[in-house]
Amino acid sequence: MVVGERIRLFCALRLPDATLDELERWQRRDLLPEPRPGGRLVPRENLHVTLAFLGSQPAGAVPAVARELGAAAGALGAPIRLATARYRETRSVGMVVLDDAGGAATALADDLRLRLERLELLRPEDRPWVPHVTVVRFRERPRLQPPLPALGEISPSDAAVYSSVLRPGGAQYAVLEALALRVSG
Repeated sequence: MVVGERIRLFCALRLPDATLDELERWQRRDLLPEPRPGGRLVPRENLHVTLAFLGSQPAGAVPAVARELGAAAGALGAPIRLATARYRETRSVGMVVLDDAGGAATALADDLRLRLERLELLRPEDRPWVPHVTVVRFRERPRLQPPLPALGEISPSDAAVYSSVLRPGGAQYAVLEALALRVSG
């Protein structure tokens, strides 16, 4: 990396292959089975559950972000268990919102956010964290009402620090460092 370089960073839970397989099938079969002008499915390699979006940061911040994510990931009190709750749209994205059975994912996100705020790498947010997977992006809200994907219980085994590069065809994400989720105690 170049001295003084800035990169867009975020931390996220990586999804198991079986979850990714089902999300891909569902996207093609039930979400956008026919191409829609201005609608773009999020590709498999970009499907994740964001824990914290840091935005533009000095490239030199990556080790500190990875250290804090590792500390938070190593301090889980229980395994993460997510399940499909509903489909939701905002002005520009469609997402599968997830239930966080037991609250372990929320505890991880909250712990990570506090750690990153202390390092002044993240500004405090007033809104609560909502676990979700962004599955489609669009210019004009289509108001879809797809059946929910049959994801079953989702138990991520790791989290990662990602870089995000904006491209004309959509964002390109790269895993900079992956860290195992470990239940303490």
